[in-house]
Amino acid sequence: MKMPVYQSLLEKKQNGKKSFAVLVDPDKVSPSSLNELITLALDAKVDYFFVGGSLVVTDHLDECIQQIKSSCSIPVLLFPGSPSQISKHADALLYLSLISGRNADMLIGQHVISAPFVKKSGLEIISTGYMVIDGGAATTVSYISNASPIPSDKPDIALCTALAYLTITK
Repeated sequence: MKMPVYQSLLEKKQNGKKSFAVLVDPDKVSPSSLNELITLALDAKVDYFFVGGSLVVTDHLDECIQQIKSSCSIPVLLFPGSPSQISKHADALLYLSLISGRNADMLIGQHVISAPFVKKSGLEIISTGYMVIDGGAATTVSYISNASPIPSDKPDIALCTALAYLTITK
């Protein structure tokens, strides 16, 4: 039986090992470019594929996940930008709470909407605090979430935000 994704993350952390994930936006890859990415990921010893995006306007989510899973054994974790980006074909779901913003809908509102489907999905659920850090240009996630990113020159804000999330999720 395959080890749960969260357990493998914890084991790596306990053993002082880093993990390497590649984010795949189903809207931005074709089947051929995804094949190339999978080959590169195998060569680079990628630990996880995160699949999702801020928008995902196509219906290629399931196809993208199935292509990855049929080509390699690297676990696929959903990195959803909305409740519609959930697929039973993934190995796990990063249940994202946008903790760097002040938008209650992105912190918990979308979770309330998706909770019944997520529970029925059978996916391994990994609660995940998600912070957006200013990279110097406007991003889709900042626009969609109506959240200002944490200034990149203010690491104390990021630290306190992470500590707050860890404190309330214990």
